Amino acid sequence: MITPFTLDIPQHDLDDLQRRLDQARLPAPLPGDDWDTGVPVGWLSELVEYWRTKYDWRAEERRINEFPQYTTEIDGQRIHFLHVRSAEPDALPLVLTHGWPGSFVEFLDLIGPLTDPVAYGGSAADAFHVVVPSLPGFGFSGPVRESGWSPVRIAKTWATLMERLGYDRYGLQGGDIGAAVSPEVGRVAREHVVGVHVNGAPGLPPFPLPDEELAQLTPIEQDRIARIGAFMQEEFGYIAIQSTRPQTLAYGLTDSPVGQLAWLMDKFREWTHPRPTLPEAIIDRDRLLTNAMVYWLTGTAGSAGYVGYAQDQAWGPAKENSGVPTGVLVLAHDVGIRRYAERENTITRWTDADHGGHFAALEEPELLLTEVRTFFRDLR
Repeated sequence: MITPFTLDIPQHDLDDLQRRLDQARLPAPLPGDDWDTGVPVGWLSELVEYWRTKYDWRAEERRINEFPQYTTEIDGQRIHFLHVRSAEPDALPLVLTHGWPGSFVEFLDLIGPLTDPVAYGGSAADAFHVVVPSLPGFGFSGPVRESGWSPVRIAKTWATLMERLGYDRYGLQGGDIGAAVSPEVGRVAREHVVGVHVNGAPGLPPFPLPDEELAQLTPIEQDRIARIGAFMQEEFGYIAIQSTRPQTLAYGLTDSPVGQLAWLMDKFREWTHPRPTLPEAIIDRDRLLTNAMVYWLTGTAGSAGYVGYAQDQAWGPAKENSGVPTGVLVLAHDVGIRRYAERENTITRWTDADHGGHFAALEEPELLLTEVRTFFRDLR
């Protein structure tokens, strides 16, 4: 059963948030108060003040409710999703899958151009019916009731969702966790998937590489391997925590909106491009806060971390290549390497960009839109 869903957060939840923001207790800044030790107090205090005094959730709620939303239960789990059909009769269904620390709100600005390309200067031939699910455990699909939500299981859930919606042929697009889930849908439902597009890459290159293999890589590939090494050295802490102690972390993030905001914003700063630029100069400040609100209002910090990082992953033989055409957009922040991605995927389009960060739909929507339209044009 599919049930219509409308966002209508109880006022007492918003009043409670206001009280917590009014009474927020921030830590003393560490020496230098810069990003080397985490989110700076001086910077976050300004964002919290904006959240407390100027941010308008009800306006954002109305904006989201302009899109048809639904919930359904699949494999024992509530799934929340947006489903926006195009008026164009030959539109291709397309599933957009977010990652962490994002949510379904990453894709709000792409829905119009994807479903009604003519209104945005495009061609009717590029129209899509758009389905934007919230990952199990994230936001209004959370919390989870049981373990085992691997990318393969989520992929099977997406295949069931599309069947339930009456779609026999469809494409997929995703980044971060979405870049892991989308190719798996091509494996579990290959007879229904016309193509898979990801930003980042469908899987990470092997690491570390032997010196002799590293020497055979191109300069851009060597740079990406080096940045994986830097990530493992400087940024792996959040994975270590969310993969081993998501419940312990959840107490602080579920009780403190400032703590929840800081945890998310640490990665929005690290993963937007260029890195020295503050995230609100790259992504609209209200959109950043709306994304944080999805986590806060649903109390899903722990559940999202658990699904995203604490689930058992299958190790062993390489994944089967589904043969499904796969397109990849690697923005400047990301580290995909084609020669390794091709071991498990049929890459038919690969685009390296010298700009943009990890959040393609939020940072480079026009480029992502162009890539998606171009990739799927011959697959309809």
